[in-house]
Amino acid sequence: MSSETSSTLPSSTSRLQSHADWAVYAVFIVMVLGAPLVIDDVFWLNRIAKYLVFGMLGIAIALSWGYAGILNLGQGLFFGLGAYMTAMSLKLMSATSLQQGSDKPVPDFMLWNAEPGAVTDLCCINKGSFLWIPFQSQWFGMAMSIVIPLIVAFVLSSSIFRLRVSGVYVAIITLALVLLVRLLLIDAQPITNGFNGLTDLGWLTIGGFEFDPYMVETYYVVAVSLTVVLLLGRWLVSTRAGLILQSTRDDPTRARYLGYDVAAYQIFFFTISAGIAGFAGLLYVVAAEFASPSFMDIGFSISMVVWAAVGGRNSLLGACIGAILINTVEATVSETEIFKEAWKLIIGGIFVLVVLYLPNGLAGIARDLLGRFERRRKGTPAEPAPKAAE
Repeated sequence: MSSETSSTLPSSTSRLQSHADWAVYAVFIVMVLGAPLVIDDVFWLNRIAKYLVFGMLGIAIALSWGYAGILNLGQGLFFGLGAYMTAMSLKLMSATSLQQGSDKPVPDFMLWNAEPGAVTDLCCINKGSFLWIPFQSQWFGMAMSIVIPLIVAFVLSSSIFRLRVSGVYVAIITLALVLLVRLLLIDAQPITNGFNGLTDLGWLTIGGFEFDPYMVETYYVVAVSLTVVLLLGRWLVSTRAGLILQSTRDDPTRARYLGYDVAAYQIFFFTISAGIAGFAGLLYVVAAEFASPSFMDIGFSISMVVWAAVGGRNSLLGACIGAILINTVEATVSETEIFKEAWKLIIGGIFVLVVLYLPNGLAGIARDLLGRFERRRKGTPAEPAPKAAE
């Protein structure tokens, strides 16, 4: 995983790092795809599928923070938008929406809040219900799960990076935006069901086959999606555009002097990161069967940053593993009787230790060990440790 940051590594170790990198990728993919062969508990399989979705969010954060140098504290916005788009379609496919006495499906909460005598149709049951009409198509909802985050991220990042806003100000803007959208989502209760979110959803259906969230097939939908996103992300950062992006992250002034359009690279990768988060939201709804305003809580967005920091924000796979590992530890510790009252303290302690002693996260450990091995093999003296990306 560590060769993803090959531009910052000593040349004597880069080849070994590259081989080790692909070996770790292969092991990880085999473990993810082979999990159903050793886990026969459908409850745990469904839980792991959700953690894999969080792993995809780790990749999105690493792409934005580790490679582009953009600390986005509002990634939950794109995840939440992606989740709601798919949830709206699946809500209209649920039994409760199909059995409300109308010719076409209508969400049950709209009927509960409808004025006496109102027309029970999406066109006019309330002032905003017409927005649901296109979501009668499942494919439309799924497509919007990626398209809407892409559009929002493009507009937002174009405004920010063309004005050369950077650093903590980007973090503040993204944080404020996710809070704003969360409030709008809750206030639009007749359309979104407010605090309660969208529950009691139908199942994803493709070619007449229904994906029960607790089926092995559903797990593979998530696992294969994560694998594809991981490999595409790995390819993207190794392209010329990815390498230029890393140089703009390290020294944007010099990159501009050399003629590169720094803002264009930042906009592109920020938007791709948002699209991945939206796709993760889609998959989470398929596995978890609900969409909630809690996806846009500040704590959730900050948790994504913590996952990437622990795994290694300069490594896509490291951030992915960090997300899966942290969530697995959280679930295990919080369900252990003696740790029930202190599990958040334990997780916080792990994060503090990693930040203090492992600035490059778990991925940095692998890189350091390989570097030492290569130097010892060649009998060369130790080289200074590379600085962590800002």
